[in-house]
Amino acid sequence: MMIGTALLPLAAFFLTPAHAFAPTPLSKRPAAAQPCFVRPLVVLQMSDDFGSLMPAKPEMTRKEKLEESSDQFIYNFQISLGEGVEEPPELETLRVARAKGADSPELTIRIYELMIEQGMRYDKDEAGILTPTDFDIKNNLDVSEVQAEFAYLYKYGIGLIKRGLMAESDVKKIVVERLIERTGLTPEEFDKWLGY
Repeated sequence: MMIGTALLPLAAFFLTPAHAFAPTPLSKRPAAAQPCFVRPLVVLQMSDDFGSLMPAKPEMTRKEKLEESSDQFIYNFQISLGEGVEEPPELETLRVARAKGADSPELTIRIYELMIEQGMRYDKDEAGILTPTDFDIKNNLDVSEVQAEFAYLYKYGIGLIKRGLMAESDVKKIVVERLIERTGLTPEEFDKWLGY
């Protein structure tokens, strides 16, 4: 009985909210309980992180990258369309090309076409939601944002040629049909308008 009552203050000490599960500070431990070893300071290098221990990701082929880009673009376009906004036919064309395992040049063409249609046919709000635009391009060629959008899409096509992703003839056809015709300019006037 005496032993039980002697342990009560000790149990009360460890079960109070301030001390429950709290370790006893080293300075209050008896000398015999003090650690008698010193651990050397270890300095980790950037090469010591967990990620460097993982095997390298396999390098994707150009076709695999295009397939991934296509899938991501289709997904992003679908979730960005405003409620009740009709999908452009170019989205379905890209979806079909992807489903049938189209080759790299065709996927690139379909992505570029959809990219142009997104820029020309839709407005994007601050939340990234796409809604049909009612902007009159032909009567607003002097607006700097219009010129900047056309220049970006035109340069993007030129970049596709330079990287060997699209044939020059394919880019020219798309640019004439989907960009130049929207302005009402001739190809020469279009180039001049963009500063080429």
